[in-house]
Amino acid sequence: MSDSSTESESAERAPGARLLRTKTMVRMPQPDAVSRRALIERARTPHARIVAVTAPAGYGKSTMLAEWAALEDRAVAWATVDALDDDPVALMELLAAACHDISPHAGAVAQQMGGSGAGVLGRSAPLLAAVLRQAPAPFVLFVDDVHTAASPACRDVLEVMLAGMPAGSQIVLASRHEHDFLARFRAAGTVFEVIPDDLRVDADGARTMFARVDAVISDDELTAAVERCEGWPAGLRLCALAVDAGADIAELTRDGAFAADYLYDEALAGLSADVRGFLRRTAVLDQLSGPLCDAVLQRDGSLAVLHELEARNIFVVALDRRRRWFRYHDLFRAFLLADLHRTEPTTVAPLHRRAAEWLEGNGSPELAVEHRLAAGDLPQAGELVVGLAMPVYQSGRVVVVDRWLSELEAGGEPMSSRVLAIAGWIAMLRGNSAAAEKWTAALGGEASSSQSPGDASAARSARAMIGVAMCARDSAQLLEDALLAVELETEHSRWRGPALYLLGTAHVLNGDAAASRDVFVAASAHAHAAHNTVAAILSDAELAVLALENGSLEAAAAHAGDAMAVVDESHLDGYPTITLALAVSARVALRRGDTESMSRLLARAMRARIDCTHAMPFVAVRSRLQLAMAFAATGDRASLAQLLSEIDDILGRRPHLARLAEQTAEFRRIVGDEWAMGLRPLSPAEMRLLPYLQTHLTVAEIGSRLFISRNTASTEIGSIYRKLGVGSRSAAVGRAIELGLLGE
Repeated sequence: MSDSSTESESAERAPGARLLRTKTMVRMPQPDAVSRRALIERARTPHARIVAVTAPAGYGKSTMLAEWAALEDRAVAWATVDALDDDPVALMELLAAACHDISPHAGAVAQQMGGSGAGVLGRSAPLLAAVLRQAPAPFVLFVDDVHTAASPACRDVLEVMLAGMPAGSQIVLASRHEHDFLARFRAAGTVFEVIPDDLRVDADGARTMFARVDAVISDDELTAAVERCEGWPAGLRLCALAVDAGADIAELTRDGAFAADYLYDEALAGLSADVRGFLRRTAVLDQLSGPLCDAVLQRDGSLAVLHELEARNIFVVALDRRRRWFRYHDLFRAFLLADLHRTEPTTVAPLHRRAAEWLEGNGSPELAVEHRLAAGDLPQAGELVVGLAMPVYQSGRVVVVDRWLSELEAGGEPMSSRVLAIAGWIAMLRGNSAAAEKWTAALGGEASSSQSPGDASAARSARAMIGVAMCARDSAQLLEDALLAVELETEHSRWRGPALYLLGTAHVLNGDAAASRDVFVAASAHAHAAHNTVAAILSDAELAVLALENGSLEAAAAHAGDAMAVVDESHLDGYPTITLALAVSARVALRRGDTESMSRLLARAMRARIDCTHAMPFVAVRSRLQLAMAFAATGDRASLAQLLSEIDDILGRRPHLARLAEQTAEFRRIVGDEWAMGLRPLSPAEMRLLPYLQTHLTVAEIGSRLFISRNTASTEIGSIYRKLGVGSRSAAVGRAIELGLLGE
């Protein structure tokens, strides 16, 4: 179910960890750049909490932000967004890490940015907004390349985070395109906008650019260049480099000749074939270092070349103050990649392949996956995904896992049984029953002749375990499958903990509490030793439930405490598999008279249950039954009614839960019929929708985000208002925060 992540010490040495730090380093201003000081002073207007710098590539957005940061007398934070941050959890983690120096709370909150599904929008984004509001002094947060986080989920969490900007502070967003959510802030008069016309270079600025590279040009030629480039900074810089390389400015600016690729080609004409080859081939890398380039190019001395290119102002940007990591300007890189595909198409895959090998060998397997996919090495990429999918899922970056699996599926090659199994597990843990069934069916029933014995065994075990987890057969057959999985997963297997946990659930479904307790003890021990968080949490929670059933409050408290320690240490709020731990912990707190803790735990559990579906029906029913017992003890009959209704729905979908159906029926007899009275709490569907009320999205747009119709979304919003006793979106959000349904 989950592997331990890379040890923190190793992670610190990995390129991925170093590059994360460079992404939050304040960029250094370029001493010879055209100054934007007058524009910056206008943007620092007190009413503008948000400054939107929006222009196409090559207009000097990053340069302006770096100059502003150097001029600023307030506290400064910086985040550079890249394609790997196009995931709401990754984006929130990056921004929280960037805020470390402007708020004493940022460090702690950065560890809580993980989540799943609606949990990111409903909890992580409001938490980060609260951190900004609580900053002890005014600050400026610069966020560069915001356009690379283009998914709707990223836009939504960014909008909620922006709502936390306090008076006197500013967030500066540099992007290639406008963001629709800014309309909400624009209407409130809190946005200052910088557009392409503000960033165009005039004749004086152009003369500075030509002088910088010692390019000789007359006043008339300069005027012609500015007019032909329409003040585009990157175009003028290319012209200056091309003139310095010996090009004729009149030829460069004639009608029909002016195009970025033509200008780049002319600008690089003065470079040696070796340097041009270096640039072209290393363009496959998002970030560059000397050792990485050496490995990709199979040569030595790459760091010296990078330093020389930076010194010559050849569109190379240093990412750290020690000048060990660099990147190419986006337009420049696009030109180089096009040139590479045109002139050396057969080298592209080997370059990506060598990059993947170096990154994997140097502790950055996630970056290696990207290069394996680019190289078309789908089997190798799949093997990396097998080891990474669970830790990455556990970190909350579900979008990343989905993209990897989608690319592997679309690659046109059969996916290995190991990849299919991990895809099935991920889908099931997320509560997606249809996807889990699809991937499990793809595993097949019998081993194929092409499978190795190890793969065949892994496939048999995966089919058996997923079948038990989904309760796909009757209780006797589930026990057989669980025993088979335990037999196949040896003591040293990372899957033994999950297999033992599932054997324990099979014993529960067969009515053998004593056997289940012994197996859950073994499952817990193995899972904790292997740092398998999901199996550890579920096993400890089950032991707590069994202890309560036997009347042993202290044992229940100890087991529940073990489960919650893993939940809190791993920052897993919002994950469906923690619902049982929260529910049984709430019951323990109630029995101990700690009503304050009980209330917090119940609120967290009700949020986590959103995706705790019939995909894992045993967990879903077991969790809701514990919650129902807690609400019955507190006299909250409305919540009790909602939970029993949800249990009925799950039991209707999964007929092989006779033991749990009996326990539910017995509980109904105990509480009687009056539990059906009262206004019910928010349903899972309403809880999924609730976080979107924080955004500017229309009802139809919210429905689109959730793949439901506008009418369904409207009905659910009306139900939310009714249950919360409010009449507007803002009031609903405020009430939800009070109840702990949003934010903390």
